[in-house]
Amino acid sequence: MGNGSQRWRLQGNKRLNSTSAISLREIIHRLIGNLSTDDPRPIIPLGSGDPSQFSCFRTSTTVEEAIVEALRLTKHNGYAPDAGVPSARSGCVRAIEVALAAITNPGANILLPRPGFTFYESRVAYENLQVRHFDLLLDKGWEVNVDAVEALADENTVAMVIINPANPCGSVYSYDHMKLVAETARKLGILVIADEVYSHLTFGSTPFVPMGVFGSIAPVLSLGSISKRWVVPGWLATTDPNGILEKTGGAVPQILENTKDEFFSKLIGTLKEAAEKFLDGIKDVPCLTFPSKPEGSMFVMLNVSLLEDIGDDLEFCMKPAKEEKVIIVPAEMAFGMKNWVRMTFACEILAVE
Repeated sequence: MGNGSQRWRLQGNKRLNSTSAISLREIIHRLIGNLSTDDPRPIIPLGSGDPSQFSCFRTSTTVEEAIVEALRLTKHNGYAPDAGVPSARSGCVRAIEVALAAITNPGANILLPRPGFTFYESRVAYENLQVRHFDLLLDKGWEVNVDAVEALADENTVAMVIINPANPCGSVYSYDHMKLVAETARKLGILVIADEVYSHLTFGSTPFVPMGVFGSIAPVLSLGSISKRWVVPGWLATTDPNGILEKTGGAVPQILENTKDEFFSKLIGTLKEAAEKFLDGIKDVPCLTFPSKPEGSMFVMLNVSLLEDIGDDLEFCMKPAKEEKVIIVPAEMAFGMKNWVRMTFACEILAVE
């Protein structure tokens, strides 16, 4: 060692190797890298889940005022867990991390929906949980295939994840279907992790029903966040070494208590209008199909398998990015669905002449 060993004892964390699958953010960055630098037109971001950049999706002034007030006051300095102030750390992502860490055991497996939220894939790998995917039923509004869930589960299955309202599908599950999922979980003796980040962001004929309603049937862990319903993604979920985050966490009670119902009704109305305009715009494109209209969240999945001279969904997404500066998410890379793309309709609503 003193003469200079060629064997280095420092090695990377092997657990992280399994979590290095490409993320949604990386996919979007790759598409943006394909844009022409000579094109002065603005980017049309149909791949992002952050509509806060558009004026029609601006958050409530109550949120802005509560954050400013929290920064002014000193009572939130030196936040401590027993001070009665909510901690706004990493949104639902942190909740997913804690939930999966709590249920992991040697040899355990978890059932994930396909398509589903990409973060579950990488975090499950980090926790050394085995993954088994159940496909959602396209012809039934992206419902959970409970028969597949039963077939996949065994004595090592500890939980299943459902996302409702769904990202990336835009579906909203009915009361009866949610009850069926709970009964299936009870039969299998597993936990239901209900990702409800888009709770209440529904605008179709199916109302949002929280999975917790069925907590007497099966154990339910519900995950949520204020980022989507209040249109503040990332506002209270950024790591900050200067203590600003802890102070803004003190704004959460005011945000929850003082936001008026008019803000939510306007948001739902805007989402509904945006979805209708989006679907109206693509209805006459025969090569773009979707199994059902979105009823919630901010997304819709489109099938592109009928397109000619297109190798796959990534190639399809590269073309509008390069030619029109339109960003769309290829679903095979992001969600394991070949020849599908995810698009958001939560964008600025423009009048069409």
